[in-house]
Amino acid sequence: MPNEFLRDRIQRKLASLPDERLYQVLDFVEFLETKYAPEQPATSATGMFTRFAEGLEDKLRAGKVSTQTIAETMNLMHRAVGVLNGVAAAGRSVASDIVDGVSRATAAGSAGTGGGAAGGGGAAPASPSAPTQQPAPGTPTSGDRPA
Repeated sequence: MPNEFLRDRIQRKLASLPDERLYQVLDFVEFLETKYAPEQPATSATGMFTRFAEGLEDKLRAGKVSTQTIAETMNLMHRAVGVLNGVAAAGRSVASDIVDGVSRATAAGSAGTGGGAAGGGGAAPASPSAPTQQPAPGTPTSGDRPA
């Protein structure tokens, strides 16, 4: 169980530090993570877009880019990640709606034909009141035509 009091205290201390010092804290936390944290599975809870943004931030830091430029870039990336996550969620929603619609249409179709194969093999039964049309004598039919 995490110590919420300790987490709040650390967050209050971090809030007073400038970005340059926060990067030093991040470096130290990542060092502690590599040294003491249990091995994490390859598929962590961190999203693909977030991992990409963090990788970009690390490259900017390694390239000695100013903390102000990094902060502006990361703010832009954060907004872009939010948009991409929204687009991904919308795509999942549309796909789910399509699958639900197809499932309902399939269920309604099988209910309307009497359950699929049991309903006559998919062919519509002839109406007893409809007269059957026969071709006029001497009219060629599809079976009489040469191929």
